[in-house]
Amino acid sequence: MAFYLVTGGAGFIGSNIVEELVRRGERVRVLDNFSTGRRENLTLLLERVELIEGDLQDPAAVRQAVEGTDYVLHHAALPSVQRSVDDPLASNAANVTGTLNLLLAAREAGVKRVVYASSSAAYGDGPTLPKREDMLPQPKSPYAVSKLAGEHYCRVFAEVYRLETVSLRYFNVFGPRQDPASQYAAVIPLFIMSMLQSAPPAVYGDGLQSRDFTYVSNVVQANLLAAAAPGVAGRVFNVACGQQYTLLELIATLDEILGVQVPPVHTAPRPGDVRHSLADITAAQEALGYRTAVDFHEGLRRTVAWYRGE
Repeated sequence: MAFYLVTGGAGFIGSNIVEELVRRGERVRVLDNFSTGRRENLTLLLERVELIEGDLQDPAAVRQAVEGTDYVLHHAALPSVQRSVDDPLASNAANVTGTLNLLLAAREAGVKRVVYASSSAAYGDGPTLPKREDMLPQPKSPYAVSKLAGEHYCRVFAEVYRLETVSLRYFNVFGPRQDPASQYAAVIPLFIMSMLQSAPPAVYGDGLQSRDFTYVSNVVQANLLAAAAPGVAGRVFNVACGQQYTLLELIATLDEILGVQVPPVHTAPRPGDVRHSLADITAAQEALGYRTAVDFHEGLRRTVAWYRGE
């Protein structure tokens, strides 16, 4: 049995990882300040996990959280491009300073490996698709800058301090427990909740922007593989499905799953948004043994079923 710390473990992705670790019989500790995470996400797991309510910007809380752990799966962050545009200082403090605090504490505690949740936002909006890890990053938002800075810190800690790190660039993750109520909510939960209420989904721009939508169980799998794979310290990997869908195609698929016909309402494009996103996942397949376990359509069916149940 290994001992895992999941930072941001009460959040959308973090809680899905915690659930799988508990299912596998691993020992799990969660660090979360509940700024965006939700206690309800851990309700069924609390008897099986150790919970520390604390902030990445508090070095004492971070040292307490990493003490004795084997692996750190680092998902605590202030998400959202738009939030970072509104408040870049807060994004930097949580995502950059917080990550540096965690890496320092992990090094002191002798952690075997830190797996860092990065973002495809680091690539920016260059025309070349699919995105490969060896491309020059061109972040378009403070959020993207903060995630890229965390990657650089992870690589430097692997090279300079011999703390093993792996960074995973997530592409538009969706699935159960993603919060549709936040003003910074991601597009899929917003669309599902609107369409369940027969309200038109709001599309920024023409709806032809495309994304490599990635169901959350694929991300969970990637984290566990990245914690264990040999010879990958200091590297960065795309985590996605390697397929792209436009927002209009997403709406059409949801129409089909929900059995409705709800045309979208178009509004002005948002600053900082990337036009097209598509991942090359060859490196993760070859070095981590990563495979797409749940595709776009099946992931949407599972997600709709979860929101209907909620």
